[in-house]
Amino acid sequence: APNQRVEKVMQVLRYLWNAWGGEYMKVSLFYENMLLNILSPLCHQLPLLCVLVILFSSVPVASRDPDYALGERQAPIIPPLVNFQVSEPILTPVGDSDQYGCVHNQLLMDHAFWFSYGMPFIGSYTPPPCTFNRVTINFTVTSRGRQFDRLGLMYLGDVEVFRTSTAEPTSNGIVWTYVKEMQQYNALWRADQKIIFDLGNLIDSTYTASFNTTLTATFSTIPSSRAAADRILPISAKRSETNGASAFSLPGDNASVAYTIPRNTERAVVSLSACGQASEEFWYTNVFNTEVNTFEDQVGTLYGYSPFREVQLLIDGRLAGVSWPFPVIFTGGIVPGLWRPIAGINAFDLREHEIDITPWLSILCDGASHTFEIRVVGINDIGRGNASLSEFVGSTWIVTGKIFLFLGPEGSTTSGAAPRIDVSPPTLQISSGLTKNATGANETLTYRTSSTRSISITSTLKTSNGSVFPASWTQQLTYTNLNTLLSQGFTQRTEQLTKGTDRSSSGYTSQYSYPLIINSTFSTSGGGVGITASLTRSLNLTIEGPSVFPSGIQFFNRTASPAFFAVSGHLSPVIYTAFPPPHLPSGACTTSTQSGSASYLSAGNASYSFGTTSQGFGFRGSEAAGVGGKAANEELYTRRVRAVNASVVEDVEILIGR
Repeated sequence: APNQRVEKVMQVLRYLWNAWGGEYMKVSLFYENMLLNILSPLCHQLPLLCVLVILFSSVPVASRDPDYALGERQAPIIPPLVNFQVSEPILTPVGDSDQYGCVHNQLLMDHAFWFSYGMPFIGSYTPPPCTFNRVTINFTVTSRGRQFDRLGLMYLGDVEVFRTSTAEPTSNGIVWTYVKEMQQYNALWRADQKIIFDLGNLIDSTYTASFNTTLTATFSTIPSSRAAADRILPISAKRSETNGASAFSLPGDNASVAYTIPRNTERAVVSLSACGQASEEFWYTNVFNTEVNTFEDQVGTLYGYSPFREVQLLIDGRLAGVSWPFPVIFTGGIVPGLWRPIAGINAFDLREHEIDITPWLSILCDGASHTFEIRVVGINDIGRGNASLSEFVGSTWIVTGKIFLFLGPEGSTTSGAAPRIDVSPPTLQISSGLTKNATGANETLTYRTSSTRSISITSTLKTSNGSVFPASWTQQLTYTNLNTLLSQGFTQRTEQLTKGTDRSSSGYTSQYSYPLIINSTFSTSGGGVGITASLTRSLNLTIEGPSVFPSGIQFFNRTASPAFFAVSGHLSPVIYTAFPPPHLPSGACTTSTQSGSASYLSAGNASYSFGTTSQGFGFRGSEAAGVGGKAANEELYTRRVRAVNASVVEDVEILIGR
């Protein structure tokens, strides 16, 4: 009927008025097409209305008088929700110069990701007109509407340099900023680069939000800095020439590259970047392959290959090191209400794992081509508690790697005997038990997994100047997991603990533990879906010695102006601090613990999620144990924050020197 059509037109016009006047929202193609479809049959009956629509749409946004706004515009403006990841603050220079050199700020990206799957942002970078030894990036995002969390990868050419994920937006909008140290890539920053930022997103009538991003870099000079790699080689699909993102997707791709390593390489380290998506996003809850159909009639087929994952680095087909991954939970994971506004640990900056391959240089520096491959494996169970590593896992793992090379004098050669490789398959112990209810249907499934692994690779290297030095890489890892599926698969409890120690002859040591406990219950009623969950999780990490990545401990001359350095990356910016002289500690210790509970309800096109989350974070400088056998530690930064139903109700932070 004409009256109904007019009302539809008015509804669309109200939407367009609010959208054009909003700070964070843009009109999607869906609503443009909707307007055309409604107006087309009306134009012969309502020519005046069509003229008014055309005239209205031609008026610039800035010239519209807010006094004439419709009633919806008169409601109080609700500011966007400020999301954040709790981490140590990053000191960023302000101004344009200091006593050490220039300070240069450069915009790398200003881009909205709408329909962006397979269409990454492409930009160009030219080095600043001054010397620098420190680089930080500022990644700021706004979004409004409804959307899933999305994975984002930044590349300099074919080299992945930053892996992040998005927060899930709200109808009133969200904003977040993450600041990251990037001087580990100085070898790349000192040359022209193609910048590729891949953040796949989709827009439709339900999922309406784009991600509006800005990325800036700040270049500066500090009085002392750790030596960065001379060259960085990508372990990636190398698609930058065709403006493509270079990540491998496993198990579909062959994540392998071949290089001839410079013969004057004296130290080499590989970093691995890997995370699960789709059926592998919650890999730590997966079941054994023989039990994926346990509750098929109730909840469908379960995901398999066990709750154990190992990311492997192979050199010429031989295992050189592994990563037992940290269980990253993205902002839509488990229950979205857990992560508003506090993001999950590492969700905005996915940590990479280092593997020192210096013991392999006696082979790698022979002038021939050598292969570097990344694999992700789980467990194949063959019944009766017998298990072995699988050749692959479910879909999908997004992986890349980098080879950091530290070179000796031009013309020199590194040589030596072939490395001694002491690598055995990991010990794998699995068991499971199934109970049935009174009707004979499967009711409860309990399954246990444990594993240990030891890796040792050693060699003796010699350089052209006659220097002879031992090179070694060792790893000791343990893993336990207990999963229980109750109520025919609708309730699950997960308890997992991963621990490891990695050591290199360079002096690098990494000790880590990742405890995780999750309880979740899924329900359906009246066409709606409900989830309730609680969790407790931690990341405990101590790194000593020459990591290829910044430790987070920053040293600045105290004679600088108190306003010269600003702390970025958390809610309440504070002013300038410095680690006390006379020197930086050799290591850094991070402890981060999150606990929370939340609920989710989805019915039709509407969804709601509420929850409470608390996080405690500590960051300390550390010195390895000395003559007295006692390590020295000093607290540099602590933060305790608590959020209830997307509002921060407690936030206490202490920064040394403040």
